[in-house]
Amino acid sequence: MQAEQSVEEGVAPTEVGRARERAEDAALLRGAGRFGDDLATTAGTLQAAVLRSPHAHARLRSVKVSGALEMEGVHAVLTGEDVREWAAPFAVGVRQPMKHWCLAVDKVRYVGEPVAVVVARDRYVAEDALDAIEADYDLLDPVIDPEAAAQVEAPVLHEDVGVNVVNDRHFSYGEPDKAFAEAAHRIALKVRYPRSSCTPIECYVVIADYDVAAGTYDVTANFQGPFALHSVMARALKVGASGLRLRTPPDSGGSFGIKQGVFAYVVLMALAARKAGAPVKWVEDRLEHLQASSSATNRVTEIEAAVSAEGRISALRYDQLDDCGAYLRAPEPATFYRMHGTLTGAYDIQHLEARNRVVLTNKTPTGLNRGFGGPQVYYALERLMQRIAVELDLDPLEVIRRNLVPADAFPYRAPAGSLLDSGDYQSAIAKGVADGGLEELKQRRDAARREGRLYGIGYCAVVEPSISNMGYITTAMTPAEREKAGPKNGAVATATVGVDPLGGVTVHVSSTPQGQGHRTVAAQVVADVLGLDFEAITVNVELDTQKDPWSNASGNYSSRFAGAVAGTVHEAASRIRQRVAAIAAHQFEVDADRIRFAGGQVTVADDDRHSASFRRMAGTAHWAPALLPGNEAGGLRETAFWSPPQLEAPDAGDHINSSLCYGFVFDYCGVEIDAVTGRVRLDRYVTLHDAGRILNPALLDGQVRGGFAQGLGAALMEKFEYGADGSFQAGTLADYLIPTTMEVPEPVILHMETPSPFTPLGAKGAGEGNNMSTPVCIANAVADALGEREIELPLTPSRVRAMIGIDEPAAPEGLEPIKPAAGSGSALQASDSVEMPGDPQTVFNAILDPKTLAKIIPGCHDLQAVGDNAYQADVTVGVGMIRARYKADVNLSELDPPHALKLGGVGRSAMGTAEGSARVRLTAIEGNRTRLDYDYEAAVGGKFAAVGARMLQGAARVIIGQIFSRLAAELGGGSGAGAWWRRIVDMILSLFGRSKK
Repeated sequence: MQAEQSVEEGVAPTEVGRARERAEDAALLRGAGRFGDDLATTAGTLQAAVLRSPHAHARLRSVKVSGALEMEGVHAVLTGEDVREWAAPFAVGVRQPMKHWCLAVDKVRYVGEPVAVVVARDRYVAEDALDAIEADYDLLDPVIDPEAAAQVEAPVLHEDVGVNVVNDRHFSYGEPDKAFAEAAHRIALKVRYPRSSCTPIECYVVIADYDVAAGTYDVTANFQGPFALHSVMARALKVGASGLRLRTPPDSGGSFGIKQGVFAYVVLMALAARKAGAPVKWVEDRLEHLQASSSATNRVTEIEAAVSAEGRISALRYDQLDDCGAYLRAPEPATFYRMHGTLTGAYDIQHLEARNRVVLTNKTPTGLNRGFGGPQVYYALERLMQRIAVELDLDPLEVIRRNLVPADAFPYRAPAGSLLDSGDYQSAIAKGVADGGLEELKQRRDAARREGRLYGIGYCAVVEPSISNMGYITTAMTPAEREKAGPKNGAVATATVGVDPLGGVTVHVSSTPQGQGHRTVAAQVVADVLGLDFEAITVNVELDTQKDPWSNASGNYSSRFAGAVAGTVHEAASRIRQRVAAIAAHQFEVDADRIRFAGGQVTVADDDRHSASFRRMAGTAHWAPALLPGNEAGGLRETAFWSPPQLEAPDAGDHINSSLCYGFVFDYCGVEIDAVTGRVRLDRYVTLHDAGRILNPALLDGQVRGGFAQGLGAALMEKFEYGADGSFQAGTLADYLIPTTMEVPEPVILHMETPSPFTPLGAKGAGEGNNMSTPVCIANAVADALGEREIELPLTPSRVRAMIGIDEPAAPEGLEPIKPAAGSGSALQASDSVEMPGDPQTVFNAILDPKTLAKIIPGCHDLQAVGDNAYQADVTVGVGMIRARYKADVNLSELDPPHALKLGGVGRSAMGTAEGSARVRLTAIEGNRTRLDYDYEAAVGGKFAAVGARMLQGAARVIIGQIFSRLAAELGGGSGAGAWWRRIVDMILSLFGRSKK
């Protein structure tokens, strides 16, 4: 279907192309949105909480739930035994015998993996009951680094597979060996792209029910698609597709890719509802989301280019290693193969070689993240372009220009198979340079450098794929494996337009938006086609797999709405228009091609004698079917399905056109780096987009700003941190930093339009481009400012300071820096002192007294002696939003009365482990008092480690400090506030010129 610029020849659209404000916003700004947690639930709906593994790698020896089931309000506990009986492992995208269940059945492979689900009358009871579950683990060595995991001696996650590299494919297109042999230069680079999250404001929500009579499941979830995963869910539940009714709410609070990962919890909560015999609701909290939902795939890439003396690239060679976490969870390895056909980017490079390896590590399974695949590919490719310019002493922008696909080459077939549909990259760059003010930015750079300031300019040029080919993931298989499995391809979009008896027009799209404005654009398209006011169109974006038209490509991902879904809306509306035109032509006794639609009226061209309202004319199909022409059946409802022929299955040579459309993004930016703090400041960021025909400029700019903000976060702030034991250490927004409006400058946004010949409206997707381009553009600018080759994201101030070569300053007098985590979990260390009444012997004896010890340990419910100076304790500890009850072994050792001793303990709970010790020294001081000095070391794992070093360090200081301040109180010395607190108070008072008397 060719691009249509207007609904009829000679008539310009009045809505499409207009920057109309979103129809969705009226409800959202009033707080009247209907998100997953807002939906009404049936009477008797129970609440669920998930027990998660505190260990990264362990055999699950047993899960005892009797204690939880004895608690009032607890209805059921789902365990691995139930899952084995009622479910099947999820299907995976490669031919390997790995088993990924929705709940751990014999082994846990990442911190946060679900181990059990408690179903109770409310969430409070369910959360409390998690503490009563006893899970017994046999710890195994974890492997966190992907390169270490790929080694043959690494601990193996899946014994049935035998290795951690679960997919290893080699590809060759053209004659890369010859090109490299003949090249004047071979320029190579190794880069690492880190893990990051999407952090939507709304986390996962699932409401599930089980029909025991029919043996079917009914689930509502804020799932975004692709709906090919519906089959994965149904198979895991051991039902046919009709046995899983999946519904989506009217509104979804963002996704950016990550809400495809809710599918695993759709299965989990469906089984929980079956176990409980009642509907079950689960709302994910922020810690669960960061720790265990999903993330972008971290990648290690070695890339090499064969380059002429003039900077012209003849061949590329990739060696890519994707860390997909503990399981290859569908749709992975999508991150590899969504971009496979486009590994040469925007460049006319004829020869290509690639090796793609998928490795598993003891981390959260990965999934879709805005632009998935693009950030990883372009970080390597565009960093390499910058290095080519540096090593050949060329202008970086000129190197880009010399290698671009020529404007007269479109549609352009890339060596790995992508068919770049349209573009004029040279004109786009010229426009970006002129309208974005590049020359002025260069002048600012030169002036800054003359003053000795660190200033750099970075560039990048990328193609932005949209409308994914549903067969691209099968490129992970060999041609023989694909032939056996059968071909997969296409990208079916669907839309329905109907007219009711009163002439009201409704539209349904199976696109499950998360804030993009799909209702607005769909209404604009239909209003133009039918000649109606925008306000006359009602759009429904909820999806019900039992009632609504959908396909395995349905959903909102890969920027498919503008090109595929909006175009299919146009097709369905055009069919309605044709039918109403035929009815009008029959009544007016004229040819149908003379019928016109405008202003809510149906008229005849060049004839003012005939006119009727659209409502009345369309109503004829409902109220007066006897007046209809002979070929009109009555009723006005059209459902259109559309799939482009250009999306073919991968061929025997592994060529794959992985997407239908390819927009173009050209970015450049100027950054200044503070030579003291290492802070990277964006001076100006220019981004030009060619997304084909623009349907709504305001919404397009919104998508660009959103992608830019997310890309900025990836460049400067965001990274998932893991301890050596696999503990997750970025579970709060204090340690996992994301940009706010205060950190995101306004980019200069520019556009040009080269319509796609492959989509109904000529539009392409544009929601992901800046998350692909912005990280590497900023990295290139920092490389230019510092003259550095190795640039690792995120470019935090401390990392940039290290690149500059500046050591961290010493801590202010009286304060100690937070020491970095080391070893197992989050390691914490500090020292302090407390003054208390009595001589050292009195204090020493008090510490050895079990009654005193029970009183001074914070959260101690019970303390029982089990030996000389050895005790078992029942202790509750809370840090931030996390609270856990530990069974602890407490011991006193290295006794040197009355001068010194060591207080140690090891605790175990469903939330993880904790261990620590404090070396205590007692010194007599004036006034029959004792100064108690202590040095403590503590290490926590599991859920507590996820709150991050900042909160843990502060909490550890407070908890340890409480032990000795309580001891002082027991001895009659008041609160015994620690010296660190007194120092802080004194420092604050000194700022105001006062001192503590």
